[in-house]
Amino acid sequence: MAVTYTNRKGREYYLCQGFTKTGRPRYYFSREQKGKLVNEIPEGYEITESVNGIVSLSRSRPKLLLEQEIAIVEEAIKKHLQGGKYRLGVKPKEMTVYEQVGPDFQEIATMLAGELGFPGVIRDDFTRRLEEERNTYAQYTAVMKFVLSDKINRLFHAERMCYLGSIDDWIRIEYNRPIKELAAELIPKLGTDAFFELGL
Repeated sequence: MAVTYTNRKGREYYLCQGFTKTGRPRYYFSREQKGKLVNEIPEGYEITESVNGIVSLSRSRPKLLLEQEIAIVEEAIKKHLQGGKYRLGVKPKEMTVYEQVGPDFQEIATMLAGELGFPGVIRDDFTRRLEEERNTYAQYTAVMKFVLSDKINRLFHAERMCYLGSIDDWIRIEYNRPIKELAAELIPKLGTDAFFELGL
């Protein structure tokens, strides 16, 4: 039976195999059953899904981050005043914070309530439905990341996305500090003017 995967948007993907120009096998996920369908995940590979729901087959790599380090950043995001706008992507040695692109779903709900003549009143089921829609369809862009720089002493450096100039790029803003300190200091600055002053 072919390997399938359903992403957060509820879309089913099929694992397919093709070949490179040199004849080596190449694996990819497709919404349609095309090419040669793969019946089991090849050894040394794993299925990954990006925060935007893109499904890939990636080579398995040892995870260098500790679960408690990931939990620290997740908790800091949860405590943020607009925590629902952010998601965390985790790679073997880095954690990237992604921010929702476009209007906030809660702001849309408030605006619609006003348009319909119910200012300040938003039904719980309506808010819950919008939350589900955001979790399914919202798109996110990377804004900050924490990279393990010293695996013995468990120290990290932090980077933020810089929007100056014609090319967006990462700039380092903090060096070799525990993740608990970095998360507590930097996560609250997401979405504020203070974010753009980091590293300048």
